[in-house]
Amino acid sequence: MTIKFALLGAGRIGKVHAQAINTSTDAELVAVSDPIPAAAKAISASYACAVQTIDEIAEADDVDAVVICTPTNTHADLIEQFARAGKAVFCEKPIDLSISRVRTCLKTVEENNSKLMVGFNRRFDPHFVAVRQAIDEGRIGNVEMVQIISRDPGAPPADYIKVSGGIFRDMTIHDFDMARFLLGEEIETVSATASVLTDPAIGELGDFDSASVIMTTKTGRHCSISNSRRATYGYDQRIEVHGSLGAVSAENQRPVSIEIANADGFTRPPLHDFFMTRYLEAYAAEIAAFVSVVRDDKSPAPSGKDGLMSLLLAEAALKSIETGCAVSVAEIGGL
Repeated sequence: MTIKFALLGAGRIGKVHAQAINTSTDAELVAVSDPIPAAAKAISASYACAVQTIDEIAEADDVDAVVICTPTNTHADLIEQFARAGKAVFCEKPIDLSISRVRTCLKTVEENNSKLMVGFNRRFDPHFVAVRQAIDEGRIGNVEMVQIISRDPGAPPADYIKVSGGIFRDMTIHDFDMARFLLGEEIETVSATASVLTDPAIGELGDFDSASVIMTTKTGRHCSISNSRRATYGYDQRIEVHGSLGAVSAENQRPVSIEIANADGFTRPPLHDFFMTRYLEAYAAEIAAFVSVVRDDKSPAPSGKDGLMSLLLAEAALKSIETGCAVSVAEIGGL
């Protein structure tokens, strides 16, 4: 069975998902919609799909599922529209910047018995999957500590920062999901600190560019996250999990994995320059997983609840910065 997709949003991430759909033998991109005609036409030309409006896609009998890659402030409305239309929905994170709006949206999804998968692509990275597999196999014993380093080569444009919801809802939210993925327990308390160290303009927009977070579960397991909008050496993506019997880690990846040794020492090629190349395999595996959800009637993972939980952690981090204290996730409506 081939799952027929429509793509909503033909921008940077939309192009990545269009390619992932195209590489799947069990999926077909049949329609694209974007308010910028040239963007939609470019996808249409590349993948031989129709250019349609949002409403036309919602009413189309030949569309099984949609991939939502539109601006964040449109996500919840589109999820609800397509849940009511009987389509399976894959939506880029976050569902919305408002916790109450996310809850309302998830209620609509549940009432319409729809499938919603949220785009936390890092769960599908083969290196991070291998870390989780080592945990599941008991090779490092009980998880005790998790360290996540996630640093971008540079900050996004100011126009993006203005509508992103800030570093915790936009960037760290991936790390919040990865922390939950690896810890094996829900997080109870969040302590965060953040600064503007790389660009004063980011502070003028009311955001931060450097952040550290420490989170703790009920049994005392904890996770530390390090974020920066400036890594001069490339896209820095590392994790380490320490357990009672040992540790497992995933190192940075490079487009070419070689090492040269000569009189000048040991040198290796630079890291990937951003997420679109670093996580290319993850995006393909993510779409493949969503195809399986639709085709085989599986429960989606990451689910809408996973999206909500990561947003709750982001809100807890912001409150921690505001108060200067550790914040219980329960205080802001979690658990």
